[in-house]
Amino acid sequence: GRTAEYEKEYESTSRELVKLRREAKVNGNFFVEPEAKLLFVVRIVGIIKISPKPRKVLQLLRLKQLHNGVFLKVNKPILNMLKLVQPYVTYGYPSLKTVRELVYKRGYGKVNKQRIPLSSNEIISEVLGKEGIHGMEDMVHELYTAGPKFKQVSNFLWPFKLSAPKGGFICKRHGFCEQRGGDWGNREELINDLISRMN
Repeated sequence: GRTAEYEKEYESTSRELVKLRREAKVNGNFFVEPEAKLLFVVRIVGIIKISPKPRKVLQLLRLKQLHNGVFLKVNKPILNMLKLVQPYVTYGYPSLKTVRELVYKRGYGKVNKQRIPLSSNEIISEVLGKEGIHGMEDMVHELYTAGPKFKQVSNFLWPFKLSAPKGGFICKRHGFCEQRGGDWGNREELINDLISRMN
């Protein structure tokens, strides 16, 4: 039922985008890509040498340890917080595939302050059922679309504990967008490649 509906929704959204891009190309117009709604942020620096303010922000974002990752909704306050911790994190726009793989492979729920593996949909239903969220695909949908219950889902999910990336980082002291190449900051769609190496 619902899973099939979500699939239809994802498909028609991506079809629509392809159509709009194509039309823009034919008409010689510039296609403005839809604004990203969802970020995945990974902490890439440990705790040493971080001054109190950024440390506080990292705690607020629940990025308490190296290689912790969280989903965040794109909005002004969040982007401002990310500015304050730029050199300690890397982030970007996760694809549906990435969201799904993270939730299924690394998803843990917070149940009575315990970190519980999401071994069954009942665990999700018990905590989030009242929000209309009854299973993995409901959670994936809510996160990926940055839906109205995003906050409840993301608070239920324990911050993701990722591994050090296969193949390592380039240079953590430098920004991903700097000319010489590095790691911190916004890697937009390329976050997906990094997450797959850390998952």
